[in-house]
Amino acid sequence: MKAQTVTTAPFRVLYVENDEQQVKAFQKTFQSQVEVVSVPDGWWAIAYLDSDAPIDLILFNDNFNTLGFLNAFKAKLSRMKIPIILLTDQEHIDITAEPYHGYVIDAFPFNYSENAFRIRLSYLIQKRDYQQNGRVVHKPVSVRMPIGKRAFDIGLSFTILLMISPLLLVVAALVKLDSPGPIFYGSKRVGMGFRIFNMYKFRTMSTGADKLLAGMASQNMYNKVVEEKPEDELCETCRLANTPCQRPLFLDQKQICETQYHREQQAKAMFSKFKEDPRVTRLGKILRNTSIDELPQLYNILRGDMSFVGNRPLPLYEAEKLTNIGYARRFAAPAGLTGLWQVTKRGKEKVSDQERIQLDVLYAKQFSLRTDMVILVRTLKAVWQKENV
Repeated sequence: MKAQTVTTAPFRVLYVENDEQQVKAFQKTFQSQVEVVSVPDGWWAIAYLDSDAPIDLILFNDNFNTLGFLNAFKAKLSRMKIPIILLTDQEHIDITAEPYHGYVIDAFPFNYSENAFRIRLSYLIQKRDYQQNGRVVHKPVSVRMPIGKRAFDIGLSFTILLMISPLLLVVAALVKLDSPGPIFYGSKRVGMGFRIFNMYKFRTMSTGADKLLAGMASQNMYNKVVEEKPEDELCETCRLANTPCQRPLFLDQKQICETQYHREQQAKAMFSKFKEDPRVTRLGKILRNTSIDELPQLYNILRGDMSFVGNRPLPLYEAEKLTNIGYARRFAAPAGLTGLWQVTKRGKEKVSDQERIQLDVLYAKQFSLRTDMVILVRTLKAVWQKENV
């Protein structure tokens, strides 16, 4: 049977810029990735958006009354799904604050790094492809891992997989016998160069076990009631406006509402004090406690999705929230089983998200085979001594 060919429309960028030379330079640089439509200011941009022409990204010159543009942009709910990237001369711009929050996903300086912007653009194109087709069609920007690091990963992961193959076969059989469902669980993650891949684990939860939580409120140690999830999985704002989701997030193999996602996370937190989590299988408890469920990630390392040492592979909804160009540098390093922040947190109660991202960026700037060896040794030492920490 002949495989079906998936085609996608060009990724269209609305570039708000009155300098024709800047527009032509952008078109020439990124013509292999995008189709560019240019308008001279924010009001022309609103007029163009009102024509309902398809636009996948707005690139906006911050010198053109950004506040006025955003106020007009927010007037229509249908526009909220279009991401905005600012080009700005501001050194520190908090796009999580008003008026940017929920609309502006990134801010780049006017003299931005071409490679950094290309990687960010590549991720947005992959995200759109996945939302429209259920899989990535666009080929991601290639970011190469150092040869020495890659050779070490291949050699060690292949050797370990060969040595533990009997154990993997036994665990796979036990997972299948323990409860109905697949042997492996694949979760979408973002790694080096914003490349999207499936990170594999042995399945440790019953299929559909999340549905059990709705009836478990009485067993919660905090005895809180979990808010029911609407059947259409939309938040109140979208349901009342009778519109599709206006704040979509890209999570694993489906699109979800950001508001609804945060509500679900809060609901799950209510159940964190269960004596017995109803979602985890009997075997799953053992696999988690011994970290055996993580062993299939050796296959990810062998494939080149990950490395033994790197930055934590992020879920897609987290990756797209790292909007600062400085933070995005963390994706210049491979995803890893362990990394700088894991060994740095040893002896501390907690490393904040801000500190962890800064450590990720630091690793991306200076990683080498020698650095990896130091981190691996410190990781093994931390695991060995964790009972005494």
